[in-house]
Amino acid sequence: MRAARLIKMVLLLQSRPSMTAGELARELEVSERTITRDAQALSEAGVPVYADRGRAGGYRLIGGYRTRLTGLARTEAEALFLSGVPGALRDMGLEDAASAARLKVSAALLPSLRDASRAAGQRFHLDAPAWFDEPETPELLPVVAEAVWDDRRITAGYRRGTAEVERVLEPYGLVLKAGVWYLCARVPEPGPAGSGPYRVYRVYRIDRFTEVRPATECFTREDGFDLPGFWAERAEQFARSILRAEAVVRLSPEGVRRLAYAVDPASARQALDGCGDPDGRGWVTVTLPVESEEVAHAQLTGLGPEVEVLSPTALRERFAGDAVRLAALYRENAS
Repeated sequence: MRAARLIKMVLLLQSRPSMTAGELARELEVSERTITRDAQALSEAGVPVYADRGRAGGYRLIGGYRTRLTGLARTEAEALFLSGVPGALRDMGLEDAASAARLKVSAALLPSLRDASRAAGQRFHLDAPAWFDEPETPELLPVVAEAVWDDRRITAGYRRGTAEVERVLEPYGLVLKAGVWYLCARVPEPGPAGSGPYRVYRVYRIDRFTEVRPATECFTREDGFDLPGFWAERAEQFARSILRAEAVVRLSPEGVRRLAYAVDPASARQALDGCGDPDGRGWVTVTLPVESEEVAHAQLTGLGPEVEVLSPTALRERFAGDAVRLAALYRENAS
């Protein structure tokens, strides 16, 4: 405990010209008397801690006592401090470790680069959740994150609809998507008769875990596993799997521009790539992949008079009914 505090004290003094006993006490969460004793212990151990007396005094290191990362340019140092996602690190229980790592890097940088952390933090911030959403951190996320870091198998209870199943998982990686945490895991599955079990990769929502029990043994990770590539492939498969229907619509030039904001952007691109030439008014006819008639109605309503549904007939009739009710509503209010 004390050894870790002494190391952190040295790193703090390396990262700043000087610090008062009160400042060090607040950073290290100890008393000023303890700071005095720690400074004496460091001095006796050969670390050149010097105490300046007086009201403006404090502790500082003398004799150039520091390790410098002289190969880092300013832009490289600033980019380094952008690599963390504070909210995600906090959710996984790694905030203290990340803070210690940033402190070590700051202490090792040249004085001219020491403000890189502050400069990067003032200019860039990642806010992962969607608008008007207050995501809750899954209670079991830190346990799962620790198993991911340790390559340790887990036995997990998982809600699937109204049922609960139990799975033995080999946790490969975590993904934070729009404020929701997912686990990418390798799962032993029974193979064909006589072939023994084989392993497939699946994705689980962390907030659907009801319990997680880490095993004592670890698993051997496949060296070629590519988490970003795996996630991109699964996300594309998921998008395709839910778009089981089609709607044929006409779009005005403004409707073309706004389509990607109303529906899935990939579906919008696919539809517009396959459309023909615009008519005399600039309208185009496209075939749009949709999840269902209900979802298509909700999404395309946002385009208002910039879209005309041609088929399916039931969807067109929905919009025709909307138009009749809107016209009646506005006539009634106008009178």
